Amino acid sequence: MSSTACSQRGRTSAAWLAGATAALVGLVSSACGADNSSVGSTTAVSGSSSSPSPEPESAPEFAAQLRPALMAKMEELRVPGAIVLVDVPGQGQWLAALGVGDLAVKTPMRTDDQVRIGSITKTMTASIVLQLVDEGRVGLDDPVAKFVPEVPNGAAITVRQLLNMTSGLMSYTADEAFNREADAHPDKVWTSAELLAAAFRHPPVFPPGQQFDYSNTNYVLLGVIAERITGQDLPRLFKERLFDRLGMTHSRFPAAADASLPRPYAHGYDFVTLTGLDQLEKAAAAGNTETKVMASPGAMPADVTTFNPSFASAAGAVISTAADMKIWAKEMATGSLLEPDTQRQRLDFEAGRYGLGVGQSWPGAVGHAGSVPGYQSVAVYVPDKRASIFVVANLQVAPDVPFTEALPAIALTKLIQERLFQ
Repeated sequence: MSSTACSQRGRTSAAWLAGATAALVGLVSSACGADNSSVGSTTAVSGSSSSPSPEPESAPEFAAQLRPALMAKMEELRVPGAIVLVDVPGQGQWLAALGVGDLAVKTPMRTDDQVRIGSITKTMTASIVLQLVDEGRVGLDDPVAKFVPEVPNGAAITVRQLLNMTSGLMSYTADEAFNREADAHPDKVWTSAELLAAAFRHPPVFPPGQQFDYSNTNYVLLGVIAERITGQDLPRLFKERLFDRLGMTHSRFPAAADASLPRPYAHGYDFVTLTGLDQLEKAAAAGNTETKVMASPGAMPADVTTFNPSFASAAGAVISTAADMKIWAKEMATGSLLEPDTQRQRLDFEAGRYGLGVGQSWPGAVGHAGSVPGYQSVAVYVPDKRASIFVVANLQVAPDVPFTEALPAIALTKLIQERLFQ
Protein backbone atom coordinates (compact mmCIF):
# COMPACT_ATOMS: atom_id res chain seq x y z
CA MET A 1 0.00 0.00 0.00
CA SER A 2 1.32 3.42 -0.93
CA SER A 3 0.40 6.32 1.32
CA THR A 4 -2.24 7.12 -1.27
CA ALA A 5 -3.65 3.64 -0.91
CA CYS A 6 -4.29 3.99 2.78
CA SER A 7 -5.37 7.64 2.89
CA GLN A 8 -3.60 10.02 0.65
CA ARG A 9 -1.15 12.63 1.84
CA GLY A 10 -2.41 16.18 1.66
CA ARG A 11 0.18 17.24 -0.92
CA THR A 12 -1.36 14.93 -3.50
CA SER A 13 -5.00 14.88 -2.46
CA ALA A 14 -8.00 17.05 -3.17
CA ALA A 15 -7.43 20.38 -1.46
CA TRP A 16 -11.19 20.83 -1.21
CA LEU A 17 -11.47 18.08 1.36
CA ALA A 18 -8.49 18.65 3.56
CA GLY A 19 -6.61 21.84 2.76
CA ALA A 20 -3.22 22.40 1.24
CA THR A 21 -1.23 21.11 4.19
CA ALA A 22 -3.47 18.38 5.59
CA ALA A 23 -4.42 14.83 4.81
CA LEU A 24 -7.71 13.69 3.36
CA VAL A 25 -10.39 13.85 6.02
CA GLY A 26 -11.89 13.19 6.38
CA LEU A 27 -24.11 6.35 7.21
CA VAL A 28 -28.29 3.69 7.76
CA SER A 29 -31.53 2.84 9.26
CA SER A 30 -35.02 3.05 7.82
CA ALA A 31 -35.64 6.59 8.97
CA CYS A 32 -38.55 8.62 7.66
CA GLY A 33 -37.70 10.17 4.32
CA ALA A 34 -35.01 7.66 3.38
CA ASP A 35 -34.69 5.59 0.24
CA ASN A 36 -34.79 2.25 2.05
CA SER A 37 -34.38 -0.24 -0.78
CA SER A 38 -31.71 -2.84 -0.03
CA VAL A 39 -30.65 -3.22 -3.65
CA GLY A 40 -29.80 -0.28 -5.90
CA SER A 41 -32.16 0.26 -8.82
CA THR A 42 -29.39 1.58 -11.02
CA THR A 43 -27.01 -0.90 -12.59
CA ALA A 44 -24.18 1.20 -13.94
CA VAL A 45 -21.10 -0.76 -14.93
CA SER A 46 -17.66 0.78 -15.24
CA GLY A 47 -17.91 3.21 -18.11
CA SER A 48 -21.67 2.88 -18.74
CA SER A 49 -24.99 3.33 -16.96
CA SER A 50 -28.68 2.79 -17.43
CA SER A 51 -31.16 5.62 -16.98
CA PRO A 52 -31.66 6.39 -13.29
CA SER A 53 -34.97 5.20 -11.86
CA PRO A 54 -37.33 7.74 -10.30
CA GLU A 55 -36.88 8.34 -6.61
CA PRO A 56 -39.51 6.84 -4.30
CA GLU A 57 -42.11 9.26 -2.99
CA SER A 58 -40.55 9.08 0.48
CA ALA A 59 -37.18 10.36 -0.75
CA PRO A 60 -36.22 13.93 0.16
CA GLU A 61 -36.39 16.55 -2.57
CA PHE A 62 -32.61 16.78 -2.90
CA ALA A 63 -32.39 13.11 -3.95
CA ALA A 64 -33.73 13.81 -7.43
CA GLN A 65 -31.05 16.47 -7.84
CA LEU A 66 -28.20 14.40 -6.50
CA ARG A 67 -28.75 11.03 -8.19
CA PRO A 68 -28.19 12.09 -11.83
CA ALA A 69 -25.18 14.23 -10.89
CA LEU A 70 -23.60 11.38 -8.94
CA MET A 71 -24.31 8.83 -11.66
CA ALA A 72 -22.77 11.10 -14.29
CA LYS A 73 -19.62 11.52 -12.19
CA MET A 74 -19.43 7.76 -11.63
CA GLU A 75 -19.61 7.17 -15.37
CA GLU A 76 -16.93 9.80 -15.98
CA LEU A 77 -14.62 8.17 -13.44
CA ARG A 78 -15.47 4.58 -14.48
CA VAL A 79 -16.66 3.72 -10.98
CA PRO A 80 -18.51 0.39 -10.87
CA GLY A 81 -20.62 1.18 -7.80
CA ALA A 82 -21.16 3.44 -4.82
CA ILE A 83 -23.22 3.72 -1.66
CA VAL A 84 -24.34 7.22 -0.71
CA LEU A 85 -25.98 8.40 2.48
CA VAL A 86 -27.01 12.00 3.05
CA ASP A 87 -29.01 12.81 6.19
CA VAL A 88 -30.04 16.45 6.68
CA PRO A 89 -32.54 16.91 9.53
CA GLY A 90 -35.47 18.97 8.32
CA GLN A 91 -34.89 17.88 4.73
CA GLY A 92 -34.73 14.13 5.06
CA GLN A 93 -32.41 11.19 4.66
CA TRP A 94 -31.39 9.62 1.36
CA LEU A 95 -29.66 6.27 1.26
CA ALA A 96 -28.90 4.92 -2.21
CA ALA A 97 -26.93 2.09 -3.76
CA LEU A 98 -25.71 3.08 -7.21
CA GLY A 99 -24.18 0.87 -9.86
CA VAL A 100 -22.64 -2.58 -9.57
CA GLY A 101 -21.22 -4.40 -6.57
CA ASP A 102 -19.79 -7.36 -8.48
CA LEU A 103 -18.65 -6.84 -12.07
CA ALA A 104 -18.32 -10.57 -12.74
CA VAL A 105 -22.04 -11.27 -12.33
CA LYS A 106 -23.37 -7.69 -12.54
CA THR A 107 -24.84 -7.81 -9.03
CA PRO A 108 -26.18 -4.38 -8.05
CA MET A 109 -24.73 -2.56 -5.07
CA ARG A 110 -26.79 -2.87 -1.89
CA THR A 111 -27.29 -0.22 0.76
CA ASP A 112 -26.35 -2.76 3.43
CA ASP A 113 -23.17 -3.97 1.71
CA GLN A 114 -20.09 -4.41 3.88
CA VAL A 115 -17.13 -2.37 2.65
CA ARG A 116 -13.59 -1.54 3.71
CA ILE A 117 -13.43 2.03 5.05
CA GLY A 118 -9.65 2.51 4.90
CA SER A 119 -8.27 5.42 6.86
CA ILE A 120 -11.54 6.36 8.48
CA THR A 121 -10.15 3.65 10.77
CA LYS A 122 -7.67 6.28 12.00
CA THR A 123 -10.46 8.27 13.59
CA MET A 124 -11.39 5.16 15.57
CA THR A 125 -7.83 4.40 16.61
CA ALA A 126 -7.57 8.00 17.80
CA SER A 127 -10.75 7.64 19.85
CA ILE A 128 -9.37 4.58 21.63
CA VAL A 129 -6.11 6.38 22.46
CA LEU A 130 -8.03 9.45 23.64
CA GLN A 131 -10.15 7.24 25.91
CA LEU A 132 -6.89 6.02 27.44
CA VAL A 133 -5.92 9.67 27.91
CA ASP A 134 -9.20 10.26 29.77
CA GLU A 135 -8.45 7.22 31.94
CA GLY A 136 -5.05 8.60 32.87
CA ARG A 137 -3.21 5.69 31.25
CA VAL A 138 -1.43 7.80 28.64
CA GLY A 139 -0.70 11.50 28.31
CA LEU A 140 -0.93 13.42 25.07
CA ASP A 141 2.51 14.85 25.71
CA ASP A 142 4.08 11.57 26.82
CA PRO A 143 7.09 10.55 24.70
CA VAL A 144 6.40 7.64 22.37
CA ALA A 145 9.53 5.91 23.69
CA LYS A 146 7.74 5.44 27.02
CA PHE A 147 5.51 2.86 25.33
CA VAL A 148 7.52 1.73 22.27
CA PRO A 149 11.24 2.15 23.03
CA GLU A 150 12.34 1.00 19.58
CA VAL A 151 10.92 4.07 17.77
CA PRO A 152 13.71 6.17 16.22
CA ASN A 153 13.78 9.56 17.93
CA GLY A 154 10.97 8.27 20.12
CA ALA A 155 12.08 10.23 23.17
CA ALA A 156 11.41 13.45 21.25
CA ILE A 157 8.09 12.43 19.65
CA THR A 158 4.87 12.76 21.65
CA VAL A 159 1.60 10.87 21.44
CA ARG A 160 -0.05 14.13 20.39
CA GLN A 161 2.36 14.41 17.45
CA LEU A 162 1.43 10.92 16.29
CA LEU A 163 -2.24 11.85 16.43
CA ASN A 164 -1.89 15.15 14.54
CA MET A 165 0.62 13.89 11.96
CA THR A 166 3.56 16.05 13.03
CA SER A 167 5.88 13.27 14.27
CA GLY A 168 8.19 13.39 11.25
CA LEU A 169 8.21 9.59 10.95
CA MET A 170 8.12 8.47 7.32
CA SER A 171 5.06 6.53 6.23
CA TYR A 172 5.86 2.87 5.69
CA THR A 173 3.55 3.05 2.67
CA ALA A 174 6.15 5.21 0.91
CA ASP A 175 8.75 2.44 1.18
CA GLU A 176 9.31 0.92 -2.28
CA ALA A 177 10.31 -2.51 -0.98
CA PHE A 178 7.14 -2.69 1.11
CA ASN A 179 4.95 -1.89 -1.88
CA ARG A 180 6.68 -4.45 -4.09
CA GLU A 181 6.22 -7.13 -1.42
CA ALA A 182 2.55 -6.24 -0.90
CA ASP A 183 1.89 -6.31 -4.65
CA ALA A 184 3.61 -9.66 -5.05
CA HIS A 185 1.83 -11.22 -2.07
CA PRO A 186 -1.61 -9.60 -1.57
CA ASP A 187 -2.56 -12.40 0.80
CA LYS A 188 0.42 -11.82 3.09
CA VAL A 189 -0.39 -11.45 6.78
CA TRP A 190 1.55 -8.43 8.03
CA THR A 191 2.51 -7.77 11.63
CA SER A 192 2.72 -4.29 13.10
CA ALA A 193 6.42 -4.92 13.66
CA GLU A 194 6.94 -5.52 9.94
CA LEU A 195 5.04 -2.37 8.99
CA LEU A 196 7.06 -0.28 11.43
CA ALA A 197 10.33 -1.82 10.27
CA ALA A 198 9.58 -0.61 6.74
CA ALA A 199 9.31 2.93 8.08
CA PHE A 200 12.16 2.81 10.57
CA ARG A 201 14.77 1.92 7.96
CA HIS A 202 14.34 5.49 6.68
CA PRO A 203 15.40 8.69 8.46
CA PRO A 204 12.71 11.04 9.80
CA VAL A 205 11.20 13.44 7.29
CA PHE A 206 11.65 16.39 9.68
CA PRO A 207 12.17 17.06 13.42
CA PRO A 208 9.09 16.33 15.57
CA GLY A 209 6.49 19.07 15.64
CA GLN A 210 8.03 21.14 12.88
CA GLN A 211 5.78 20.24 9.96
CA PHE A 212 2.75 18.22 8.91
CA ASP A 213 3.16 14.97 6.98
CA TYR A 214 0.41 12.39 6.69
CA SER A 215 2.06 9.15 7.77
CA ASN A 216 0.37 5.80 8.22
CA THR A 217 3.26 4.87 10.52
CA ASN A 218 1.82 7.19 13.17
CA TYR A 219 -1.39 5.22 13.44
CA VAL A 220 0.17 1.78 13.37
CA LEU A 221 2.24 3.02 16.31
CA LEU A 222 -0.86 4.30 18.10
CA GLY A 223 -2.43 0.87 17.68
CA VAL A 224 0.67 -0.75 19.18
CA ILE A 225 0.57 1.70 22.10
CA ALA A 226 -3.10 0.91 22.77
CA GLU A 227 -2.42 -2.83 22.71
CA ARG A 228 0.57 -2.56 25.05
CA ILE A 229 -1.23 -0.36 27.57
CA THR A 230 -4.39 -2.46 27.71
CA GLY A 231 -3.04 -5.94 27.05
CA GLN A 232 -5.84 -6.40 24.50
CA ASP A 233 -5.62 -6.84 20.74
CA LEU A 234 -7.06 -4.39 18.24
CA PRO A 235 -10.14 -6.43 17.24
CA ARG A 236 -11.21 -6.58 20.90
CA LEU A 237 -10.39 -2.92 21.59
CA PHE A 238 -12.43 -1.72 18.61
CA LYS A 239 -15.36 -3.97 19.47
CA GLU A 240 -15.58 -3.30 23.19
CA ARG A 241 -14.55 0.36 23.31
CA LEU A 242 -16.30 1.60 20.17
CA PHE A 243 -18.64 -0.69 18.26
CA ASP A 244 -20.50 -2.23 21.22
CA ARG A 245 -20.90 1.09 23.02
CA LEU A 246 -22.27 2.86 19.94
CA GLY A 247 -24.44 0.06 18.60
CA MET A 248 -22.33 -0.36 15.47
CA THR A 249 -23.37 -3.96 15.02
CA HIS A 250 -22.02 -4.39 11.49
CA SER A 251 -18.50 -3.05 12.03
CA ARG A 252 -15.37 -5.00 12.89
CA PHE A 253 -11.62 -4.83 12.99
CA PRO A 254 -10.65 -8.12 11.30
CA ALA A 255 -8.12 -10.53 12.68
CA ALA A 256 -4.80 -10.24 10.85
CA ALA A 257 -5.24 -13.46 8.90
CA ASP A 258 -8.84 -12.70 7.89
CA ALA A 259 -9.15 -11.15 4.42
CA SER A 260 -12.86 -11.92 4.05
CA LEU A 261 -15.85 -9.58 4.26
CA PRO A 262 -19.16 -10.59 5.85
CA ARG A 263 -22.07 -11.00 3.44
CA PRO A 264 -23.49 -9.04 1.80
CA TYR A 265 -20.44 -7.16 0.58
CA ALA A 266 -19.36 -5.06 -2.36
CA HIS A 267 -16.38 -6.26 -4.35
CA GLY A 268 -13.51 -3.78 -4.58
CA TYR A 269 -11.58 -2.90 -7.75
CA ASP A 270 -8.35 -1.26 -8.86
CA PHE A 271 -6.74 -0.23 -12.14
CA VAL A 272 -3.27 0.10 -10.61
CA THR A 273 -0.87 -1.67 -8.23
CA LEU A 274 0.36 -0.22 -4.95
CA THR A 275 3.77 0.34 -6.49
CA GLY A 276 2.12 2.25 -9.32
CA LEU A 277 0.17 4.35 -6.85
CA ASP A 278 3.31 5.19 -4.93
CA GLN A 279 4.98 6.34 -8.14
CA LEU A 280 1.96 8.47 -9.05
CA GLU A 281 1.94 10.07 -5.62
CA LYS A 282 5.59 10.92 -5.78
CA ALA A 283 5.16 12.41 -9.26
CA ALA A 284 2.28 14.54 -8.02
CA ALA A 285 4.34 15.63 -5.00
CA ALA A 286 7.07 16.75 -7.39
CA GLY A 287 4.60 19.05 -9.13
CA ASN A 288 3.33 16.89 -11.99
CA THR A 289 -0.32 17.90 -11.88
CA GLU A 290 -1.22 15.76 -14.88
CA THR A 291 0.06 12.43 -13.57
CA LYS A 292 -2.66 9.80 -13.79
CA VAL A 293 -3.54 6.13 -13.84
CA MET A 294 -3.77 4.99 -17.45
CA ALA A 295 -6.29 2.40 -18.65
CA SER A 296 -7.53 1.61 -22.14
CA PRO A 297 -11.23 2.29 -22.83
CA GLY A 298 -12.21 -1.38 -22.69
CA ALA A 299 -10.03 -2.36 -19.74
CA MET A 300 -11.66 -3.79 -16.64
CA PRO A 301 -10.22 -3.20 -13.17
CA ALA A 302 -8.75 -6.04 -11.13
CA ASP A 303 -10.85 -7.49 -8.32
CA VAL A 304 -8.83 -6.84 -5.14
CA THR A 305 -11.59 -7.52 -2.62
CA THR A 306 -9.54 -9.96 -0.57
CA PHE A 307 -6.30 -7.98 -0.46
CA ASN A 308 -5.31 -8.72 3.13
CA PRO A 309 -6.08 -5.65 5.28
CA SER A 310 -3.36 -6.44 7.82
CA PHE A 311 -1.12 -4.22 5.69
CA ALA A 312 -3.19 -1.28 6.98
CA SER A 313 -3.60 -2.35 10.62
CA ALA A 314 -4.73 0.48 12.93
CA ALA A 315 -4.27 2.91 10.04
CA GLY A 316 -6.99 1.42 7.84
CA ALA A 317 -8.28 -2.14 8.38
CA VAL A 318 -11.90 -1.68 9.55
CA ILE A 319 -14.92 -3.11 7.70
CA SER A 320 -18.29 -1.37 8.10
CA THR A 321 -21.62 -0.39 6.52
CA ALA A 322 -23.40 2.84 5.70
CA ALA A 323 -25.71 2.43 8.70
CA ASP A 324 -22.81 2.16 11.12
CA MET A 325 -20.85 4.94 9.46
CA LYS A 326 -23.71 7.34 10.01
CA ILE A 327 -23.34 6.63 13.72
CA TRP A 328 -19.59 7.09 13.51
CA ALA A 329 -19.69 10.32 11.50
CA LYS A 330 -21.58 11.98 14.36
CA GLU A 331 -19.28 10.44 16.97
CA MET A 332 -16.19 11.90 15.27
CA ALA A 333 -17.59 15.39 15.63
CA THR A 334 -19.36 15.16 18.99
CA GLY A 335 -17.19 12.80 21.03
CA SER A 336 -19.79 11.11 23.21
CA LEU A 337 -17.17 8.57 24.29
CA LEU A 338 -14.67 11.24 25.40
CA GLU A 339 -14.43 13.90 28.08
CA PRO A 340 -15.49 17.34 26.74
CA ASP A 341 -12.00 18.85 27.05
CA THR A 342 -10.45 15.92 25.22
CA GLN A 343 -12.94 16.30 22.38
CA ARG A 344 -12.21 20.03 22.29
CA GLN A 345 -8.52 19.31 21.84
CA ARG A 346 -9.35 16.73 19.22
CA LEU A 347 -11.13 19.37 17.11
CA ASP A 348 -8.40 22.00 17.46
CA PHE A 349 -7.62 22.80 13.84
CA GLU A 350 -5.65 25.98 14.50
CA ALA A 351 -2.44 24.52 13.11
CA GLY A 352 -4.16 23.38 9.92
CA ARG A 353 -7.08 21.21 8.98
CA TYR A 354 -6.07 18.08 10.86
CA GLY A 355 -6.75 17.69 14.55
CA LEU A 356 -6.25 14.57 16.68
CA GLY A 357 -7.29 11.93 14.19
CA VAL A 358 -9.99 13.96 12.45
CA GLY A 359 -9.98 16.66 9.83
CA GLN A 360 -11.92 19.68 8.71
CA SER A 361 -13.53 18.51 5.48
CA TRP A 362 -14.62 22.05 4.67
CA PRO A 363 -15.23 25.00 7.00
CA GLY A 364 -17.78 23.86 9.56
CA ALA A 365 -17.57 20.16 8.65
CA VAL A 366 -15.66 17.41 10.48
CA GLY A 367 -14.61 14.26 8.67
CA HIS A 368 -12.06 11.90 7.22
CA ALA A 369 -11.45 10.00 4.01
CA GLY A 370 -10.25 6.46 3.54
CA SER A 371 -8.61 4.49 0.77
CA VAL A 372 -7.43 0.90 0.55
CA PRO A 373 -7.20 -1.44 -2.42
CA GLY A 374 -10.63 -1.60 -3.99
CA TYR A 375 -12.41 1.05 -1.93
CA GLN A 376 -12.43 4.81 -1.38
CA SER A 377 -14.66 6.42 1.24
CA VAL A 378 -15.59 9.67 2.97
CA ALA A 379 -17.44 10.28 6.25
CA VAL A 380 -18.48 13.82 7.21
CA TYR A 381 -20.59 15.43 9.93
CA VAL A 382 -21.80 19.04 9.75
CA PRO A 383 -22.56 20.08 13.34
CA ASP A 384 -24.59 23.23 12.69
CA LYS A 385 -26.99 21.27 10.48
CA ARG A 386 -26.64 17.97 12.40
CA ALA A 387 -26.09 16.49 8.96
CA SER A 388 -24.25 13.25 8.14
CA ILE A 389 -22.66 12.14 4.87
CA PHE A 390 -21.11 8.81 4.00
CA VAL A 391 -19.92 7.89 0.53
CA VAL A 392 -18.01 4.80 -0.53
CA ALA A 393 -16.97 3.76 -4.03
CA ASN A 394 -15.75 0.29 -4.94
CA LEU A 395 -12.88 1.72 -6.96
CA GLN A 396 -9.84 3.21 -5.25
CA VAL A 397 -8.51 5.52 -7.97
CA ALA A 398 -10.15 6.44 -11.26
CA PRO A 399 -8.14 6.13 -14.49
CA ASP A 400 -7.38 8.74 -17.14
CA VAL A 401 -8.01 11.83 -15.00
CA PRO A 402 -5.41 13.84 -13.05
CA PHE A 403 -4.47 11.98 -9.91
CA THR A 404 -5.64 14.73 -7.55
CA GLU A 405 -9.12 14.49 -9.13
CA ALA A 406 -9.23 10.70 -9.32
CA LEU A 407 -10.48 9.78 -5.85
CA PRO A 408 -14.08 8.69 -6.51
CA ALA A 409 -15.76 9.10 -3.10
CA ILE A 410 -14.16 12.50 -2.67
CA ALA A 411 -15.42 13.57 -6.09
CA LEU A 412 -18.94 12.40 -5.23
CA THR A 413 -18.86 14.05 -1.80
CA LYS A 414 -17.77 17.31 -3.38
CA LEU A 415 -20.88 17.26 -5.57
CA ILE A 416 -23.03 16.76 -2.47
CA GLN A 417 -21.26 19.56 -0.63
CA GLU A 418 -21.64 21.98 -3.56
CA ARG A 419 -25.37 21.31 -3.89
CA LEU A 420 -26.43 21.11 -0.25
CA PHE A 421 -23.84 22.78 1.98
CA GLN A 422 -22.64 25.92 0.25
